[in-house]
Amino acid sequence: MKKILFVPLDERPCNRLYPEYMIKTRLDLELVQPPLEMLGHKKEKANISQIRQFVLENSQACDAMVLSLEMLFYGGLLPSRLHHEDTIYQQECLNYLRQIRQMNPEKPIYAFQLIMRTPRYSSNDEEPEYYGEYGHEIFRRAYLRDKQERDGLTEAEKIALEALNSNIPEAYIVDYETRRRYNLELNLAVLDLVKEGVIDFLAIPQDDSCEYGYTSMDQKQVSQKLTQLRLQRRVMMYPGADEAGSSLIARAVSELDGKRTKVYPYYASTLGPTLIPLYEDRIMQESLKSHLQVCRCEWVSSPEQAEFILAINCPGKVMQEASEQKQKDISYASFRNLNAFLDAMERYMQMGKKVVLADCAFANGGDIELIEMLDESRLLDHLYSYKGWNTHCNTLGTSIAQMVILNSDAVNTKAVIHNLMYHLIEDGFYQAIVRKETTDALRPPLNYFDLANQQKEVVRVEEKRLRELVHTTFLYSFKDHTIERLHVYHPWNRMFEIGMELWLS
Repeated sequence: MKKILFVPLDERPCNRLYPEYMIKTRLDLELVQPPLEMLGHKKEKANISQIRQFVLENSQACDAMVLSLEMLFYGGLLPSRLHHEDTIYQQECLNYLRQIRQMNPEKPIYAFQLIMRTPRYSSNDEEPEYYGEYGHEIFRRAYLRDKQERDGLTEAEKIALEALNSNIPEAYIVDYETRRRYNLELNLAVLDLVKEGVIDFLAIPQDDSCEYGYTSMDQKQVSQKLTQLRLQRRVMMYPGADEAGSSLIARAVSELDGKRTKVYPYYASTLGPTLIPLYEDRIMQESLKSHLQVCRCEWVSSPEQAEFILAINCPGKVMQEASEQKQKDISYASFRNLNAFLDAMERYMQMGKKVVLADCAFANGGDIELIEMLDESRLLDHLYSYKGWNTHCNTLGTSIAQMVILNSDAVNTKAVIHNLMYHLIEDGFYQAIVRKETTDALRPPLNYFDLANQQKEVVRVEEKRLRELVHTTFLYSFKDHTIERLHVYHPWNRMFEIGMELWLS
């Protein structure tokens, strides 16, 4: 049994449970991670000292380590956006990583550290309190300042920037920029650790990235330093966030197994590879290259050469939110051919190829029409994996990670089916349908970001609706499996994400 020590980004299921469910599809792998009670809750930071001790106590019994530096440095993703640490603490963080290396001189250490995001909307749900009032303005001000320096501004943009400089309270700008500067300094310092050999491989995902602004400015500095240090083969920077832990676990598995997974990707539309998805800063195909590299996959030129087929469902021309798919842009039909996409999938299955579906046609949820067509074609339960959650790169990264983990003779078939159904229900049904239906039905004081003390009542409605969708959608699929238990919970007491207990017989 090969063991991988894993410190997740935060306590949410996408960061803690998704990797665990993937690892369970193998009979010869085990994921060792800190218990849930150590991991904090939303803006409440984790018990950093306990987690650090857990790593030290368990590292020598494991074969590799995958470490979230946000968790080890700040106590989680949201605390990394809220802290008031000083520069003395930076050195403590760096020395702790050196201590892990000293205790494990030959053991591979994979780490990931985000470039702090700058949401383009006003909400304090995951940001400082003032971001609820001035979030969009803070984003827009940085966007225009960066654009001014790089490409220049129109007269209208110059006037807008002057207004933003006057309207945003200076204290908020100072607080926000001070924290960003601190986080950037730590980003840059970690590159030195890669150079020292403390970290074997570093991923720097970009959360909610954009062409201009704070994130882009920080990215430029990180890129310049990693180039100066000649670390391009050991450090990768690309769009993503919540999938990063899964991707690095897959990389660890690939190296422990001593092989690269041969992948043949194909898209549902001609323009798909050239589209820039919502919340990202580059075309789909460039992100695909990065995620394949992070997971140590080999992109082969024909399906015959491949061990896995990566079927990428993409928009035709314009990406929408999954909740809007009842009013789809016409290009989903005119610039995309789902029948041809399914025909190819069926042909690859008949060739004996393992097909993994990355459902990236919409942001924040799956493509219901595609799921129904797969069921109607009797292909749905022949997939080796389905993912369709949050951003394009969240889905893409976890789909590729699952391929790598499944590239083995020690596959747990029952766990594969469980994982497949889990994501069809959560990514497809909840994110694309039930989340909006339930949100629209909420009445004050309940809202999208706060279910108050009514989570049990909300969950009861959601579970009933999810079961209905399973019954009405899976007409020909999963007939050998019965859902014994389907229990939903909201880890941050909001609508955006759920956790789910799914028991099958």
